[in-house]
Amino acid sequence: MVGVLVAAVACAPGGSAGDAGASPAVGSTQPQGRRSPEPMRTPQGPPGVKPRAGEVGRIAGSGGLPPVVSSIPTKRKVVFLTIDDGWEQDPGFVQQVRDERIPITVFAMRDAVEARGTPDQAGGTARYVGAGEWAYFRQLRDAGAPVENHTLTHPDLRTLGYAAQRREICGTSRLIGKELGRRPTLFRPPFGSYNTDTLRAAKSCGLETVLLWTASVQPGGKIAYQVPDKKLRPGDILLLHFRPNLAGDFRILVKKIKRRGFALGDLRAYLEVAERANSS
Repeated sequence: MVGVLVAAVACAPGGSAGDAGASPAVGSTQPQGRRSPEPMRTPQGPPGVKPRAGEVGRIAGSGGLPPVVSSIPTKRKVVFLTIDDGWEQDPGFVQQVRDERIPITVFAMRDAVEARGTPDQAGGTARYVGAGEWAYFRQLRDAGAPVENHTLTHPDLRTLGYAAQRREICGTSRLIGKELGRRPTLFRPPFGSYNTDTLRAAKSCGLETVLLWTASVQPGGKIAYQVPDKKLRPGDILLLHFRPNLAGDFRILVKKIKRRGFALGDLRAYLEVAERANSS
């Protein structure tokens, strides 16, 4: 049995639940041409603090299926930043992540990245900003941000059978591998909604961990907690979205986290240590 805190706050759906070759929705806003981004320098190794010896505890297993993780088992004051979808592709945000060496993990959803359907309006009036191609996510990759799996069309996976879930998940892994040169190892289910078929499908697609979250970040950098004391806790995983004013909100958030004495962690490094702890 998976011992996790299931997230109650979730990202809004982005596109229709069509197949991998679906056309953009009628009347949707399309990008006005595609611009080739400037090449970016490669940072010196992944950003973020790394786990100390003996710091990370075990993650509860799930009977041979990928574990479901909503926080990292550590007592150190470290939190982890994740960002979903891909509707708004603000170059200022990439520059901030790169220049300030801020560790993030990205969960890309195909319809958002490729400007299919209607942008997520949950964070304010949304429009496509540079959307319609994967070049932006190659920039994020080159800035040290792993790009992981968030499905093709953002469905509630519990409403789909195993085969349909597998098409959503495996299709995204294949696409990211093609566009970015590396297949994902982490999966975030839309809305935090999953069942046993989701875990089976994720495993069959080569995904190692299903990642949820413990708090979400709202417009203005406000943290929406899912714990009664409304405080950051060691090991928290925070959820953001590619929404309007992301660069400004992100700057507020990072300052707030550091004022409270927390460091920003390298999520992949922590998960790897936890996996080794499970196998020992």
